[in-house]
Amino acid sequence: MEGNRGKMDAPILHEFKKQASFFLKEKIKTARLALTDVTPAQLLVEEAANGNPGGVDAQTLKLISRAAFELDDYWRIVEILHKRLVKFDKRNWRAAYKALIVLEYLLTHGPESVAQEFQTQRDVIREMERFQHIDEKGFNWGLNVRKKSERILKLLEKGPLLREERDKARKISRGIQGFSSFCRRTSSGQETPPKVFDRCNSQFIDNTNLDDFLSAANGNDSIKTEGEKPMPPTNPKMEDLSPKSSNIQVNSNQNLVPDETGLVREENGRSWNCMPANLDG
Repeated sequence: MEGNRGKMDAPILHEFKKQASFFLKEKIKTARLALTDVTPAQLLVEEAANGNPGGVDAQTLKLISRAAFELDDYWRIVEILHKRLVKFDKRNWRAAYKALIVLEYLLTHGPESVAQEFQTQRDVIREMERFQHIDEKGFNWGLNVRKKSERILKLLEKGPLLREERDKARKISRGIQGFSSFCRRTSSGQETPPKVFDRCNSQFIDNTNLDDFLSAANGNDSIKTEGEKPMPPTNPKMEDLSPKSSNIQVNSNQNLVPDETGLVREENGRSWNCMPANLDG
């Protein structure tokens, strides 16, 4: 009986430890923000490029890329990514791999200077191109790392591929802005409704949405980048298959994130923040 009771209590104890660890991490983050000069963007990058098995969620990538346009956050972000990459080895491969995922998004969505900044890491990334690792479940993580490394090296060439990927990201951004303009036109056509939606956007951090940064850093968004999906070692014919989209529609319930090919895929579960119009203006 005691043995069975111990087995029943084990999952409860595990969940308790998990919740306690989460609570402690939250307190540490809050203390660092209050007592040190660390920024929310810096915390996001540290969480995104850690060595944990979880993937990098789309919301975190967006927030990091937008923060990178601020000079102070830019240097904090690239410093963390540099540190993750130089520590790459067979034991610490996951943090470096997740740093590549963040770097890829910055190359296509962030400041243009990112491509020049990481020229010094080309040798490390070439080393990652030869990485081999299949886990105990048979998932071929080495293939993921090699494919991601190969793509990053092509983007770092600052040739046609980088320009094409940045153009795609820019077109998506313009499509979202067009939707915002549609919201404004729609609101101006209304007479006197109690709530008129005027401005639709996804705002960068300010004093009112710090919780969004902390939420993203906690990994609450369950959506992961394509790069974090493990590749089975069998069926090699499927390696080159990747989702492609030639007709991307933007609406108020979808976010857009890059897939493994650098194209843009849709991410469900997010809604645009539409602010009431100022009717007196």
